[in-house]
Amino acid sequence: MIDFRYHIVSLISVFLALAVGIALGAGPLKETIGDTLTGQVEALRAEKEGLRTQLDETGGDLAAADAFVSASGERLLAGALTDRRVALVLLDEVPEEQVTALTERLAQAGASVSATATVNAAWTDPALATYRRTLAGTLVSYLDEPPAADAGTEAELAEALVAGLVGADSATPDTLAENASSLLDVLAEGDRALVTFTQDVTQAADAVVVVSGTVPEAGDATPTAEATPVTSEPRLALVRAAQRLSEGVVVAGASRAGDDLVAAVRADDDLTGTVSTVADATSVTGQVSVPLALASGIGDRPGHYGYGDDLAALPPAVQLAPVDRTPGVPDAGAGAGDVPDAEVPGDGEQPGGEG
Repeated sequence: MIDFRYHIVSLISVFLALAVGIALGAGPLKETIGDTLTGQVEALRAEKEGLRTQLDETGGDLAAADAFVSASGERLLAGALTDRRVALVLLDEVPEEQVTALTERLAQAGASVSATATVNAAWTDPALATYRRTLAGTLVSYLDEPPAADAGTEAELAEALVAGLVGADSATPDTLAENASSLLDVLAEGDRALVTFTQDVTQAADAVVVVSGTVPEAGDATPTAEATPVTSEPRLALVRAAQRLSEGVVVAGASRAGDDLVAAVRADDDLTGTVSTVADATSVTGQVSVPLALASGIGDRPGHYGYGDDLAALPPAVQLAPVDRTPGVPDAGAGAGDVPDAEVPGDGEQPGGEG
């Protein structure tokens, strides 16, 4: 058993060691310890300044590179999408300045933006599952090329949106078909609008750019039209519909690594060989790449662009055939009626249950 004398000896040993340390530190080792600490502090200060200088130089190099790409963009893009009309479909939080930059780059390529559509929270809100299913059942009957009978609500709504965006009037191709206009009106009407448009859509798009923004963090405020988390399958349904119904589609992400939608498209066996992706549409390089990637996709040369060993740095140059908007001969048996209001769930109607 440990007795009192053992504790006394232990305490004496501790105090002796402390006394020796104090004596050495205040005496022969004082200058050595002080000089060592001072040297370490000076070395750390110099390293910090060196890293700051490197960071400033790197920032300057990146700014110069962005300025070069931006200045070269108009020359690189000239004629890439002459007379094409492009619809922008925005998912999640896509900053207004990014949309503006993409619109400007498409204009430099000779294209115009016929529609900017933001997918709202109602597109995936579980409480509105029955509403969406009823709405999709109504809209699908007005599609010229409806999806398979077992495609599901997500695919039906995606096809309705894209069909509305690309549905040109065959008799007057510079205007939107009546059915297409009705589809967009229904999707955008009421307090539970599935889609919001920044301007009236009067012309049909030839191609589609799906822009995936930053997904709101958990705990953020309830998403709005400008901040809409859209889960993976509805996103892919939109991409599939755009690939099927338009001349070409590009999926543009929000980070160098490519967000979940870009990754999902690249991992999908059916989409990876037919849909182009650009990892980072927030950067100048990515914004210049989007029109080039769209042109290469329309020219049957889709690819994946961004940062990584398996990605190309720049889409290939392609020469697209001129756009043909020659009016077609109307089909005597065809009708172009509006979507009847009576068949569309009204704003005051409560869902019959959750799907």
